Amino acid sequence: MKKTITSKTKKITAAVGGVLSVIILMNIILSSCAVQTYDASIGNKKYATPDSVQTAETAVAAAATLPPTEPPTESPTEPLTEEPATEPYSEQEPATEAPTEAPTIEWATVMTMETKCPFEDQWNEGYIVAIDYPDKTYKTFHVELTEEDREVLEHLCMGEFGTGGFIGAALIAQCVKDAMCFDGFKTVEDVRVGCRYDASLDNTPTQEVKNAVSYIFDSDHAAVQHRIMYMYNPNLVSSAFHESQNYIMTYGDVRFFDRWGY
Repeated sequence: MKKTITSKTKKITAAVGGVLSVIILMNIILSSCAVQTYDASIGNKKYATPDSVQTAETAVAAAATLPPTEPPTESPTEPLTEEPATEPYSEQEPATEAPTEAPTIEWATVMTMETKCPFEDQWNEGYIVAIDYPDKTYKTFHVELTEEDREVLEHLCMGEFGTGGFIGAALIAQCVKDAMCFDGFKTVEDVRVGCRYDASLDNTPTQEVKNAVSYIFDSDHAAVQHRIMYMYNPNLVSSAFHESQNYIMTYGDVRFFDRWGY
C-alpha cells in the first residue's frame, strides 16, 4: 500500500515539476518578445540611433531619463553648419532668375470719353459705322476729285478692302480723305505713295466700291465719326507701329487707327 502511494506521489511531483518548467520557459520566451508588442501611445515604430536600434518602449524609457529642457542630440551625419530651419529654400527657383517669356505687344488703348454715345445719333447723322466713343469734334472739308483721282481711288479701295463691300470701301475712302484734309496731300496718288498703300490697282471696282467713294467725297459723308489715318489686316502682316496708335475700330479683319493728338 505504501509503495502505491509513493509511486503516485512521485508521478504528481514529476508532473508538477514539468508544469513549472513549462511555465518558467514560457515566461522567458514572453520576456524576450515583450519589446515587440504594440503601444497605443507610440505605435510600432523604431527609432534609429548611431549605434543601435531601439524599440518604442525603450526609446520612451530612455527619453524619460533626460532633463526636460535638454535638446535632442543631433545625428553625427548631419553637417554642423546646417542652415536654420527658417531659411527659405531657393534651389529650384532662384530669386534672381529672369523671366524666359518674350514680351508681348500691348494693344493700343481706345481714346475714351465720359459716356458712350447712342448709336442711333451717329447713324442719324449719316455715319455708316457707330462706335462707342465717337469724336464729336470731327470735321473735314470738301475735296473735289479729278477723274484721275477718282479712278485711282476706286481701284485703291477695291484692292485694299473690296471684300468689305460698301462699308469696307467707305472706310478706306475716309482714310484717304482724312490724309488729304489733315496731312495736306494734294492728290490720291500722293496719299497712296506717301501713306504706303501697297494693294494692287490691277482690278475692276464693283458698283458698291464706286458708290462708297461717291458717298465719302461727293456727298461729304464719313464712314465713322472719328478721324482714321491708318489701317492694316493683322491676318496678313504684323505691325507694332499700327498697334502703338489710337485704335478706333475693326471691320471684318481690318483694324483702323487714328494717331495720338492732332
